[in-house]
Amino acid sequence: MKYRVLGRTGIKVSPYGLGTLMLGAAIGNPDHDDSIRIIHKAIDAGINLLDTADAYSIPPQSASEIVVGKALKGRRDRVVLATKFGRPIGADPNRQGASRRWIMTAVEESLRRLQTDYIDLYQVHRWDPDTAVEETLSALSDLVHAGKVRAIGSANTPVSELVEAQWMAERHHLEPFRTEQPVYSILNRGIESEVLPAAQRHGMGVLVWGPLGQGMLTGRARKGVPTDLVRASILQAFNDERRLDVVEQVLALARDTGLRMTHLAMAFAISHPGVTSALLGPRSMEQLDDLLAGIDVVLGDEVLDRIDEIVAPGSDIGVLDQAYIPAAIREESQRRRPIATRAAA
Repeated sequence: MKYRVLGRTGIKVSPYGLGTLMLGAAIGNPDHDDSIRIIHKAIDAGINLLDTADAYSIPPQSASEIVVGKALKGRRDRVVLATKFGRPIGADPNRQGASRRWIMTAVEESLRRLQTDYIDLYQVHRWDPDTAVEETLSALSDLVHAGKVRAIGSANTPVSELVEAQWMAERHHLEPFRTEQPVYSILNRGIESEVLPAAQRHGMGVLVWGPLGQGMLTGRARKGVPTDLVRASILQAFNDERRLDVVEQVLALARDTGLRMTHLAMAFAISHPGVTSALLGPRSMEQLDDLLAGIDVVLGDEVLDRIDEIVAPGSDIGVLDQAYIPAAIREESQRRRPIATRAAA
């Protein structure tokens, strides 16, 4: 395993990280013992980055963090443990977001579930437009100074907010976000245009999620071929004809190169110089074994050029269901003046 430095933290992480969204989850692998074995197998293979979140696997409450905590008994010092906060935890409107009030509560709950006294990387799961960024950075800086958190990061953050956070940290002498966690795959290359260059300029490590396109780049999702994937019935992306067309082209490329589609997709995700690590998301030991088998695959210029022909650099083919959509786009009220104002105008 050739480890990479996580931004300017000095922390070294594996190019493949283990995402635990599907571990302990009713829609993933609800078997805690099997999930623990998967985590142990990944660690023994040299993967030292584990990424989870307090909002994963609800209900039951934050089961993913609970599973990770159990799995790390006796192995805590071998891993770089990352978790996230900010997504809603229940119906209470104050058990979400990036306010100091919630951060101070959320970190204690995560530490308890993870059975540890520190978190290596604590990330804001979604940008919170209702909280001033200096408020968030101030609370997170206090956690770093208290030794409960080693470094802080953001996730799914628009580039304008990413840069603003860096400016605010410098202006107020606060801890800056050291990492960003965006979506990235052959199907979704939008971060290449601004997010990755900005992260590189600011010395941020980048952990990408969704390198297999929510499962569309596994070879199981095919155009015109019935699939029994549960997620195909609940995720609109699986019914996007544009994405399915691209999947067919990527599958053909994989055949031409003699690579498994999953290995091609993962190797692509870590080939960009701005990407530190790509997060695997297996729900079974079989899936993990397949992904580990391709960990040494490196794509040459010819293959990368052909991928560029299929999906232009910096472009997205459709939108992932889990992708962050800013409120300014998502909420109609933020795009239109009140009727009375429009009438006056």
